Amino acid sequence: MTCWYEGPLTAFDTETTGVDVETDRIVSAAVVVQDAPGSRPRVRRWLVNPGVQVPEGATAIHGLTDEHLRLNGRWPSPVMDEIVRELAEQSAAGRPLVVMNAPFDLTLLDRELRRHRASSLDHWFESVPMRVLDPRVLDKHLDRYRKGRRTLTDLCAHYGVELTGAHDAAADALASLEVVRAVGRRFATRLERLSAAELHTLQAVWHAAQARGLQAWFARSGTEEAVDPAWPLRPELSAAA
Repeated sequence: MTCWYEGPLTAFDTETTGVDVETDRIVSAAVVVQDAPGSRPRVRRWLVNPGVQVPEGATAIHGLTDEHLRLNGRWPSPVMDEIVRELAEQSAAGRPLVVMNAPFDLTLLDRELRRHRASSLDHWFESVPMRVLDPRVLDKHLDRYRKGRRTLTDLCAHYGVELTGAHDAAADALASLEVVRAVGRRFATRLERLSAAELHTLQAVWHAAQARGLQAWFARSGTEEAVDPAWPLRPELSAAA
């Protein structure tokens, strides 16, 4: 039987106005589908006019300006509906969903759905199992003592994955997908007997442990920053209160 890392995968990535999942907005997104390693990926892209100003700091990262988004972006409501439908369809087809730092991108999508569609990510996955593979969580658990940062760029360099056009949603999604395949192969003896569904459950546990470790490190260094242990989706603030 083909292992999950040698089979079909779907990847999702966004570019945004900032890093606050509760208040920032999606300005571009991409879903990349690859049926087998080395096969030509199918890419679907979205450009969004978020209806708010894009900070200069965000534009410096992804290159998307207010003017460009006003002229070429679509309104968020139909875009968010199309994105979540695509993700649900891919999951229904049995393709695991690769999302680098999943609590960021998936929570942002959830908040955009709530903001513009009076819906939620959970609603779309009530009857369709979400099987997320997060290269950051996988790498951090499987190679936990390695020093250094674990951004997508760092993981690509470590696993020998080409990343052309970083901070483009489609480029980042494809690179994340390839990193997951590389992680699977490198740690095959520990992963090949696990299904994507089993890994989804395990990653929630691993991420929570990683969050506790980071929180303890912050406490020792005198930093008050809070680390959310939820994975792959952070609970809505009002629901968590």
